[in-house]
Formats: sequence, structure tokens, C-alpha cells
Amino acid sequence: MPLGLLALSIGAFGIGLTEFVIMGLLPEVATDFGVAESTAGWLISGYALAVVVGALGITAATTRLPRKPVLLGLMVLFILGNALTAVAPSYGAAMAGRILAALCHGAFFGIGSVVATGLVAPEKKARAIAIMFTGLTTANVLGVPFGTFLGQQLGWRSTFWAISIIGVIAFLGVVALVPTGRDAEAKVSLRRELGAFRSGQVWLSLVVTVLGFGGMFGAFTYIAYTLTGVSGFAASAVPWLLVLFGAGLVVGNWAGGRLADRSIDGTTVAFIAALAVVLALFGLLAGSQIATAIILPLMGGFGFGTVPGLQSRIMHYAGGAPTLASGANIAAFNVGNALGAWAGGVGIAAGLGYTAPIWIGLVLTAAALIVMVIAALRARAARNAASEPSECSETSEESVVA
Repeated sequence: MPLGLLALSIGAFGIGLTEFVIMGLLPEVATDFGVAESTAGWLISGYALAVVVGALGITAATTRLPRKPVLLGLMVLFILGNALTAVAPSYGAAMAGRILAALCHGAFFGIGSVVATGLVAPEKKARAIAIMFTGLTTANVLGVPFGTFLGQQLGWRSTFWAISIIGVIAFLGVVALVPTGRDAEAKVSLRRELGAFRSGQVWLSLVVTVLGFGGMFGAFTYIAYTLTGVSGFAASAVPWLLVLFGAGLVVGNWAGGRLADRSIDGTTVAFIAALAVVLALFGLLAGSQIATAIILPLMGGFGFGTVPGLQSRIMHYAGGAPTLASGANIAAFNVGNALGAWAGGVGIAAGLGYTAPIWIGLVLTAAALIVMVIAALRARAARNAASEPSECSETSEESVVA
């Protein structure tokens, strides 16, 4: 494994931790600031929406710049944002810190995905992306439960101080391990990058990402409330239950990367369909502690297992201009995050109970499956049409588009 992938994974670990750990600490944050649980949930939605701005705006603004210095600048932004969150005297200040940290998120993963695929052979691109995203999944297995435990014991602010320190370590990792030799090849025009969005498959992929991740996060955003209010677990058990969810993320990310290198569309359709089934079971069986413990890793595995395939898919259809399209897909993941968090909060605020986010997530996931099937069928039809022999050319085999 190229050491550059390890550095990117370290950065992904820190970013993943700041994104997801807040979900296990929402009750403590809401109590500290004296806000409703649905209002506290906006610290998740606000973060996700800021990721969208950063993924598109910062990626576009830095298209012509060498990638390693850009990655380092993004990590500085990440450190400052988390430090501000840790010292925030009010809910508004905490939101500002979350937004500042979020601005680096999408651009880091978008640019990092392009760097990662450039470090390996073409047939291993999805696996390279999966390795980088291993940091994100590891954050859920180790970081989120530990961060939740730390926040419950020493106050939620201590968790964000710890994340700031991890950000410094990630910064040093990028300095030491990410190569700089490919930067000259990375400089492309913004106009060319924008041209990737003329592809209908790029847009279909973005829609699948929004709906698919919206479905998973519709169920997961308020998971602390579901586990304690529906499943009957004690608050002290939440960090360890999140370990199960995180373990599912790791396995799903690993399996999704390898299977997507064989068939991107087939793998993505299968994983989204499986996620829909798991969410339906969760909605029906959330009152059972045993069933919940079994379902959590499955929800994480099938939900996150789509990430390598979707990221590879959009970069494939972007052709020779993958950087901005890659960032746009990271933005789409977080639009889905915000959509799921908002929709789940609406369900709770409407008095539908803590299983409402699960059912709302199922609806979003089902919509993602429909769009993905349409995209896959259109892609297959295009490949079949391109492979048909031309009736008016004796050298038709030479004109077949792979």
C-alpha cells in the first residue's frame, strides 16, 4: 500500500470523527445549550450543508493549485473549526465552529479521492478510495464510541479538543507521506472540470448518493434517542452499540471497494436494496435489543458499502475531469446527510416517535434504489449500443467504444 494512502486515511479519520461523533453526544449538547433535540440536530445538518459549500467552492477555487498544499490548508481549517467548537460559549458559536470545520471536509475527500486513485493501478481505483475511506470507517469503530464515552465522562467539549489534536497529527501525516510529484499533472482548467457535468450519468450518480446516504442518515442521526427511547438501552451502552455500527462500516467499505472493481453498478444496486430491507426490519424490530444489535452493523455495512462504488462511478463518467465531480459527490453525500437529519427531525417533532427517522430513511433508500436501477439500465443500453457493429463501415470493430 502506498504510504500516501495511509496519510489520506489519517486525515479521513479525523474528519470522520468530527462529523459523526456529535450524533452520540446530541443529548449532552442539547442540555448544555438548553435547546430542543431537533434543534441540536441542526449541528449535524448545518455541518453537512457547509460540506457542500466547501466541496464545490473550495475544490473549484483550488483546481489549478498543487494538491498537497491544498490538503494541508484544509487540515488547518479543520483544526481551527474544532477548537472553536470546543470553546463555544453558545449554540451559535458551536454552529460556527462546526461550519468552519465542515468547509474542509468535502474538498479533502474530493481531492483526496483523485490523489488516491493516482497512486495505484487503474484496476485498483475503487480499492484505493476504499483505503482512504477506511479512516472514515475506523473513526466510527474506534473514534466515535471513544469520543462519545469521553464526552459523557468529561463533557462533550473534551471530545472536540481531542479531535483538534488528531487534526494536528493528520496534518503532520500529510506533510510526511503524501507525494508531491504528481501535482504538475493535476493542474487542469476549471472549464474542463465543469464539462464533466454534461454527463447524465454524473447527475444520476449524484441523485443516488443524496437519496442513499439520506436514507442511512435518516435512521442514524437520532440513533442515540432510538436506542434509549425505543430499544430500552441505557445511555452508557450507546458508545458500545456504535462500535457495532462502525464495524459494519469497515466491513461494508472493504467489501464494497473490492466488489465495485468487478461491477460498480451491480454492487451498488445490491447494497442499496439490502439497506432498504435492513431499514424495514429495524423499523419493525427496534423495540428488541437483540434485533437492534444485529441490525446496526448491517445498516452500517450496506449503507457505507456503496461509497467506493459511487465515488468511482462518478469519477468514471466525469472522464478526464474528475476533481470537481469527485468533490460534488462528496457534497452529495452530505446533502443526503442533511436531508436525512432534517427529515428525521421533522418526524420526531411531529410526534411520530423515535422510529419515525427509520421509516423516513426507508423511503429515501427506496427512491435511491429506483434511480440507481434506471442509471444502471441506461448505462447498459449505452454500452450495448456502442458495441453494435456499424452497418455502414467495414471497420466497425475499430470504432467500438469500451
